[in-house]
Amino acid sequence: MEQAAPISVNYGEHFQKGISFEKYVVDFEKSLNLGDQVFNYQYLPLNWQRSQRILKHFEVAASTQEVLKNLERPIQWLLITEPWCGDASQIVPVIAKIAEASAGKIDLRLVYRDQHLDLMDAHLTNGGRSIPKLLQLDEQGNFQKSWGPRPVAAQEMVIALKSNPETAPKYAEELHKWYAQNKQQSIVSEIEAFLGK
Repeated sequence: MEQAAPISVNYGEHFQKGISFEKYVVDFEKSLNLGDQVFNYQYLPLNWQRSQRILKHFEVAASTQEVLKNLERPIQWLLITEPWCGDASQIVPVIAKIAEASAGKIDLRLVYRDQHLDLMDAHLTNGGRSIPKLLQLDEQGNFQKSWGPRPVAAQEMVIALKSNPETAPKYAEELHKWYAQNKQQSIVSEIEAFLGK
């Protein structure tokens, strides 16, 4: 169900504070080099490998390029993320590649969840601060709609796995197997639908 924009959130301000995907990658690599001084460091090396693999191999599909070509006006994408997030390692590179392929129609900025909690708390998933969360704004910085934290099929699987005490401890392993088998297809089709709404 689509969430209405909370009046108290200044989306334009968050967007102005956002960073480019290139800066996000630089920050990610710096965090890797800092080692265990970084919060949740244990997830960073594997997430780095996943995101770099996707950046190297993912190509924007012809169907996505058609959707991008048909965009009538420029839009702003504000992406709430963190490098330690496993879902972000699978999704953020795809979103970045799609924005890059838009020929300037999509202006993508990223913000770190834990530095923008008022923004995050306006876009909770089942009461949790789940990321990544993609927010679409118009040219004036007004909130339009949101997507995330993961494709519908993956979200349903995670909910089912977490609700069973036997499968809950291994939900992340199963989730990343799903991402590997899906090869970004669900992310792409849902982002295409998101853009086309």
